[in-house]
Amino acid sequence: MSISSRRTFLRTAALSTAAVPLLPSLFESANAQTPSALAKVRLAFIGVGARGRGHVQQALYRDDVVITAICDPDPEAISRTNALIAKKGRPAPVAYTKGDEAFLDMLKRDDIDGVVIATPWEWHVPMAVATMKAGKYAGLEVSATVTLKESWDLVNTFEKTGSHCMILENVCYRRDVMAVLNMIRQGLFGEMTYAHCGYQHDLRNIKFNDGKSIGGVGAEFGEKGYSEARWRTQHSVDRNGDLYPTHGLGPVAHWLNINRGNRFMHLTSMATQSRGLHKYVVDKGGPNHPNAKVNFKLGDVVTTMIQCANGENIVIMHDTNSPRPYSLGFRAQGTQGIWMDDGHTIYLEGVSPKPHQWEPFTAYQEKYDHPLWKQHAQTAQNAGHGGIDFFVLRAFIESIKQQVAPPIDVYDAAVWSAISPLSEKSIAEGSKPVEIPDFTRGKWKTNKPIFALNDVY
Repeated sequence: MSISSRRTFLRTAALSTAAVPLLPSLFESANAQTPSALAKVRLAFIGVGARGRGHVQQALYRDDVVITAICDPDPEAISRTNALIAKKGRPAPVAYTKGDEAFLDMLKRDDIDGVVIATPWEWHVPMAVATMKAGKYAGLEVSATVTLKESWDLVNTFEKTGSHCMILENVCYRRDVMAVLNMIRQGLFGEMTYAHCGYQHDLRNIKFNDGKSIGGVGAEFGEKGYSEARWRTQHSVDRNGDLYPTHGLGPVAHWLNINRGNRFMHLTSMATQSRGLHKYVVDKGGPNHPNAKVNFKLGDVVTTMIQCANGENIVIMHDTNSPRPYSLGFRAQGTQGIWMDDGHTIYLEGVSPKPHQWEPFTAYQEKYDHPLWKQHAQTAQNAGHGGIDFFVLRAFIESIKQQVAPPIDVYDAAVWSAISPLSEKSIAEGSKPVEIPDFTRGKWKTNKPIFALNDVY
C-alpha cells in the first residue's frame, strides 16, 4: 500500500468509526403520522410577488395541496399567480386585492389550513398575528420581525392561541450546512466552540433599479422603484444594524442547539461608515440624481458578536452595500476541527491527512449528507435556491398535514429576528453589550432539538 493510499484508508476508517454512535438514536424519533392527519392541505398566500410566487410554484407540485385564496394589492402579481395556477390545471383561487388589509377578510374563510406570508417586512407580524388568531398555521418569510416588540408579539400570540408560526428560513436546509449539522451531532467536531456566519450579498441592484423591472439598471427606490426597491431600501435609510441575520444565524442556531439546551445571552455590534449605496447612486444616476442627496444610515459592513449560554461565540457579518461575490461565510469550529463555507474546506485533527492543512469537503459532504437530502434530492433539484425552497415549504406543509408543531418554531423566529433591533441598539450606544431576551421563558433548559431529526422534515 502506498503512503497516500494508506492515509486515505486510515482517514476512511476513522470516519467510518466516528459515524456510527449517534445516528440511530437521533433518527429513530421520526414523527409518526397522527390520527388527525389531513388528507389535503388548504393553503392561502399573502403577498404573491416574486418571492410569494416561488412558494406558490412549490405548492403546485403537490397533489395534496389546494390553493384556496391569494391576497395582494398588486393586480400584476395576482394575474401572474393565476397564470401559474392555470398552467397546472388547478382551479383559480379567490383573490383578495382591495387595499393593504384585504388579508383580514381572507382570514375569515374556513377553508384555509395555513397561510404563507411573503410581504414587506413591516407587514410580517401584523399578518402572522392575525393568521394565528384566526386559528391557522402561519408560514412567515424572513426576517420574521423588525422590532423587539414584534418578536414578543409572535410568541405571546402563539402561547395564547396555540396556533403555530414557522419562520420560512430556507438556508437551514442548505445541503452543506445540513451535512455539517449531521457531523456535529455525531461528534466529528468535538465540542463546538465557535461559529461564523452572515449575509454578504451585493444587493445594490435590488435596492435600486430603473423602476420598470427587477435588475433594470438605475438609481430609483421608494415610489419610483420596482419590486423590493419600493420598500427594502428605506430600511437602509432609516436603520443601522444587521438587517437580515436569519440566513446565517438559522443554521448556526441548529448547530448550537439554541432554544434547546442553549441560548443567546448578549451581543455587541459595530458598523463601518456608509459609503456603498451613495456611490452606487452616483455611479448609476449621476451626481445630480435626487437620491444622491439621501443620507443612508446603514453601515456598509456590520459585525455582530453573540455570547451563548454554553460558552460558544458567534460572529455574524452583514454586508449588502459593497461589490462582492455572494457568501454566507459559514464556519463551524470545535475542539476537534473546523469547516469553512468559503473554499469548502475542512480540517479534523487526527482524521485529515496532513496536520495544519485543509482538505476538500467533497468526500465529507457525500458521506454525511443529511437523510432529508438523501431522500428528496431528486425532487428538490428544480426548486429555487438550489433546492432549499422545496425543503422549507415542504416542512411547513407536512407540519400542517400532520397537525404538529413545525421544525422551526415561533421561538426560533422571535430570537433569530430579534438580532436586528438589538444590533441597532448596540451600535447606537457605542457598541455596548445588549442582553438578548429569553423568549422561551426558561424552557430552553429542557427543550429538546426538533429540527431535521430524520428524513421526514
